[in-house]
Amino acid sequence: QPKSKAAFGSVGRRIPYRILHVINQDGESLGNMHRAEALRLMDQHGLKLVLLRENVEPPVYRLMTGQQIHEEQLKRAEKKKASPKPGVVQKELSFSSAIAKNDLETKTKQIAQWIEKKHHVKVTIRQAK
Repeated sequence: QPKSKAAFGSVGRRIPYRILHVINQDGESLGNMHRAEALRLMDQHGLKLVLLRENVEPPVYRLMTGQQIHEEQLKRAEKKKASPKPGVVQKELSFSSAIAKNDLETKTKQIAQWIEKKHHVKVTIRQAK
């Protein structure tokens, strides 16, 4: 994602585009309009213009209340937390419940090494037949 999308928030009056596609706070499209008309709508309703998609022609802006902007920021923060970080390595190890003592000790040492290296470790134990 481009950096402009990472900083989600109210755009205010600094809009670099002349023609915008505007969506109202209920999600209904108001169509394409000039930036001055969009700013007038923003002032009339006491809302803020927020950039949703800029790599389309014309760029899409949405009229939002402060509460809607806050909720959207919280949603994006949760999504970012849920996605695995690119620097984190996840290791997976699986073994049978009938594993021999030496094999269990070897695998336990391996898990300890991975944890020391700050890897995420997933251990699966299968039931022996």
